[in-house]
Amino acid sequence: MPLGILASVGYVGSHSVHLLADRDINTGYPGSTLANLPYNLLYGRTQPTDMWDGYLSSEYNSMQVAFRRSFSKGLMIQGAYTWSHAIDYADDDGWTGVNFNYAPDFQRNRATAGFDVPQNFQVGWVYELPFGKNKGFVTSGIGAKVLGDWQVMGREACYSGTPFTVTAPDTSLNDGGTNTQTANQVLANVAFLGGVGPGAHYYNPAAFAPVTTVGFGNSGLNILRNPGMWNTDFSIMRTFPIKERLTLQFRAEANNLPNTSHFTGAATANGFGNAGGGVDSGVTDSTFMQVTSSSGERNIRFGLRLQW
Repeated sequence: MPLGILASVGYVGSHSVHLLADRDINTGYPGSTLANLPYNLLYGRTQPTDMWDGYLSSEYNSMQVAFRRSFSKGLMIQGAYTWSHAIDYADDDGWTGVNFNYAPDFQRNRATAGFDVPQNFQVGWVYELPFGKNKGFVTSGIGAKVLGDWQVMGREACYSGTPFTVTAPDTSLNDGGTNTQTANQVLANVAFLGGVGPGAHYYNPAAFAPVTTVGFGNSGLNILRNPGMWNTDFSIMRTFPIKERLTLQFRAEANNLPNTSHFTGAATANGFGNAGGGVDSGVTDSTFMQVTSSSGERNIRFGLRLQW
């Protein structure tokens, strides 16, 4: 390949069974109220009653591309790209629960995993500048002493945002149990608008509506995605020899060099909210479908390291 880069392409997949999770077996159905919970009818018990068992499964399928250029002529490159999809019933194997405990609707739990990142590209590189003694340019004199022995390096990361569920406030569910109510999707297609900031919408808010009748809501789990990530880190370094075993290293590092905004989702009591910069997805929230905060601003550091 060009520049002496070696690449590999492969399929990686997995199917997991008997995953552990809680399931409330004292759950109701839409409109059941506490009075008609199954264990309330039998024993007068209205509290959630979790069954813990290995009854779930998950799937992961991916195409993975890796590429590498071994260090040669001052340059090293290594990177990877993954195109994947993860599906599960619950995002943790252990002390977690499901969103729909009511048996006729149980299969609604099977959806894109909350941690799914379908596109992920990462690349890192190191380059020794071609100046100084035994290099291609400016090999002697004051120019070689000033320009020689510098290294620049960087890392680029680009990946998709995690999915989120558009939730409703449960006011019309009245199931007396521990099920989730999702919003009603009233438009066939949810338009991506890409707006960021107060008053701007990332998705079309008119595509969803609160649930005003008794029911779980017609939208599925994890049907939309938070903003993706693009990040560039860069550093420059030089080592100054002082004596045979004594050297001084100078380093300048810039995390998020172009100062791009990082919008990330954060789980709240009403879906994936904007506390961490993600899309506020509670259909009755005042900032519904808005991205109102970000993190990961540019950070520049300088350092000196004496080695002996």
